[in-house]
Formats: sequence, C-alpha cells, structure tokens
Amino acid sequence: MAGQQASVVKQPALPRWLKFANRVIVFLQRLGLAIGTMHVLTVMGRKSGKPHSTPVQIVTIAGQTYIVAGLEKADWVRNARAAGWGYFAHGRKRRRVGLVEVPVEQCGAILREFPRQVPHGVAFFTQIHGVGPDPDAFSALASVCPVFRVED
Repeated sequence: MAGQQASVVKQPALPRWLKFANRVIVFLQRLGLAIGTMHVLTVMGRKSGKPHSTPVQIVTIAGQTYIVAGLEKADWVRNARAAGWGYFAHGRKRRRVGLVEVPVEQCGAILREFPRQVPHGVAFFTQIHGVGPDPDAFSALASVCPVFRVED
C-alpha cells in the first residue's frame, strides 16, 4: 500500500441556517409553544455530562414513536447512543424517555414513512443526501440515517 492514501469518507455538510433555526425552535418550545410535529430532544453530553437540546421530527408507526437522524455522526446521535435516555418535549409537555437505536435492517421501513408523515422535513434530507420525497429513496438511507425508538 506504499504510495496509496487511505480514502476518507466525508460527511455531508449541514446547512448554514440549521444552528440558528434549531436555537429558535428550542427557545420557542421552552416558552411553551408547540411547533407542529416538532419536538425537542434533550440528551446529556457523552463527554461533558451537560444537557444538549435539538429539535427532532417524529415518525409514528403502529403506536410506536421513532426519531430519525439526518446524519450518522450528529452530536445528538452520539450522545443518545451513550446515554440511552433523554427528555422529550413538545410545548410545555416534557417527559423522560428511553432511546433505543433501531437495527439498520429495520430502519428502511421506518424511513419509508418519513416523507409521508413529515413532508416539511424532506427539504433537509434533500439538501444533505440529495433525495426527494420518494419513500424508496428514504428507505435507501437506512445505513446513514440512524433511527431511535422512543420508549416511555
């Protein structure tokens, strides 16, 4: 392998507006304003131990709630994996929940529902992964978009 460079898989770039939008959504939720289907997930930092909040969209299938991540290496994903629990808020309602990562083999069926249940969230995935609202395209993201089951 002399003379060969190891290939580095580059993670897609997040939109520049995302941090600002997330801060606004978290602020409004803390004021008690429920914004559509948007929830705020708060998870303890895996290194700092401090709470970190991020807006998330949910998908519900057969009465079970799931959170879909846009990126494998998002901080909240790594924190959720480490902690296994967090706080789930919608407006003034807040509850502690378990977060169980769904095996990749099962993610496709859940991701297939995302464009149907969260059509306003498709634009984010289009910008990050280049997919449109086609359920099959979302299903194909199973290996790069982690899914967590929310348990009470």
